[in-house]
Amino acid sequence: MGKIALAVIVSLWVIPTTVMVNRIVPEPYMDEIFHIPQAQQYCKGNFGSWDPMITTPPGLYYLSLAHVASLFPGFYCVEAASISDLCSAAILRSINGVLAVVCSLILYDIVTHLKPTLNDRKAMLHAVVLSLYPLHWFFTFLYYTDVASVTAVLAMYLASLKKNYWFSALIGAFAVVIRQTNIIWVLFVACTGIINISVAHAKHSTKTDEPDVSIKHGLAYATGTNTEGFNLRKRKIVKSIGNSSSSLLASSPSFSSGFADEIWSILLTLWYMKWELLISFSPYLMMVVAFLLFVYWNGSVVLGAKEAHAVTPHFAQMLYFSLVSVLAQAPMHFTITKAVDLFQMFRKSRALLFFQMFLALVVGLLSVHFFRKISK
Repeated sequence: MGKIALAVIVSLWVIPTTVMVNRIVPEPYMDEIFHIPQAQQYCKGNFGSWDPMITTPPGLYYLSLAHVASLFPGFYCVEAASISDLCSAAILRSINGVLAVVCSLILYDIVTHLKPTLNDRKAMLHAVVLSLYPLHWFFTFLYYTDVASVTAVLAMYLASLKKNYWFSALIGAFAVVIRQTNIIWVLFVACTGIINISVAHAKHSTKTDEPDVSIKHGLAYATGTNTEGFNLRKRKIVKSIGNSSSSLLASSPSFSSGFADEIWSILLTLWYMKWELLISFSPYLMMVVAFLLFVYWNGSVVLGAKEAHAVTPHFAQMLYFSLVSVLAQAPMHFTITKAVDLFQMFRKSRALLFFQMFLALVVGLLSVHFFRKISK
């Protein structure tokens, strides 16, 4: 019931806003002057035609063809004589409206998976808030790659959460075909999955250590055999591994904090599970290798306008991303209690916090001044 209500709520703002935008801006707007004519060429069957000013792969145009083909039977009875007649700006823009609804449903599944204790109403509210993310909301009503890209990336992440890694990698490959910079999110999803597996394995090993010993004793009682030596050796092995990890952590002052201990524990688990992880996440690795080969063959990350989109350092982008993300999610995570705690912490260590803020300000100014350009 939650998904149906969510789809209805999102549709209530997508449909009227889309109609309003198409009435006010019926002609291609901003970069739509490149994307819409290119999609119309694909609708005519001219797959060899390509605008050299387009930088992204044709994934969105393939989705548009499927979208228009699904609408063709209904419009054929009314006025459209061919699929190419349906490829107007309004019809092409409508695919992002459909994807916005699909994206909200994927967000709902992600929220319920990460927070299974939430009821349907709260999970639906979380999905609605995330669906109203300003940049995502704006491009819902235009023919851009943003909404399709976000939908594909979130679907890839959801499949990874459900441990369908091959299917997740397949969706990730299509996400890269929509927008090649999604290769970064492919790496993010792969690393997140690896960390989740390592943490879950460590917790499972901790929980099953004692039960395993009791099972062995029960087996000895039932069969009359002596497994005490086996259990003792096993416990010594487990303890030796744990003691070696603890001794390494204790001997190094850099690992004194809890965060460093957690990182070291994850690294040890990754080393012990390296072959299992390599097999599970090999699809992501193959995708990254294929992407690197493409960049080598193409001579650039982008397809067109290579001179205007050369790869350059852009550290300021991390600052922009962090600021926008913090402001967007502040209502969900920043409470009055946390604000009071933050104020008290500021009063206790005022000098240190002033120094940190000053250092962050200097780094931010240098990043913006020297590394703010994304093209030459």
